[in-house]
Amino acid sequence: MIEEIMSKQLFALSNTDTYFPDPNKALNDPEGLLAIGGDLSSKRLINAYQQAIFPWFSKGEPILWWSPAERAVIQPEHVHISKSMSKFIRHTDLTITVNHDFSSVIEACSLPRQKQAETWISPAIKQAYKELHQLGYAHSIEVWNGELLVAGLYGVNVGGIFCGESMFQQQTNASKLAFIALCRHFSAHQGQLIDCQMMTPHLASMGVEANTREQFLTQLSLFKEASLDEHCWQQQILLLTP
Repeated sequence: MIEEIMSKQLFALSNTDTYFPDPNKALNDPEGLLAIGGDLSSKRLINAYQQAIFPWFSKGEPILWWSPAERAVIQPEHVHISKSMSKFIRHTDLTITVNHDFSSVIEACSLPRQKQAETWISPAIKQAYKELHQLGYAHSIEVWNGELLVAGLYGVNVGGIFCGESMFQQQTNASKLAFIALCRHFSAHQGQLIDCQMMTPHLASMGVEANTREQFLTQLSLFKEASLDEHCWQQQILLLTP
């Protein structure tokens, strides 16, 4: 893959500044690839998210930066809850929390999934996002069965937009519970949009829709300076109703 990428006309990033090119200049093949290099400093990552750009690369590759032409997003108040999921919410004993254990969530997300030999969430990625969390930019939703962490998700908050990065589950319906809780909680605290990056059937079933890059950039310009309720990302327990 790297030989193919290097043969294309890509933007090479410097380590001396956090500049990114216009995301509309991303390649069509590989679709959405915009730039290569740079670092994973908190300043660069925040700058990337403010421009609809995110890092995604495998172990042994240089840092690759992406801004896909299609962006999966949801207005949090529009999250779809199926009848079976409503029943699950009514009867579950699982507990949902905010920012109680960011480190464990990203560690669990980094584990290879079934039929996957490796994960893109490398030690460097984990360290970078843990630093973002310490600075108050990255946040997690956790789902607990007693004292056992059974699901969770994490992402980066940019004003009124939450940019989701990854989720995991070790119990049926637990990751759906985390996503629904995020949507309800974010909406209640003046959140405007949740960015899910890439569309999947699982996300589509929960109300996530496909936007164009241009639409997402417009939404970013509208909402990236918006303010959330100050209590949004404080450690807390979330009570979810169907």
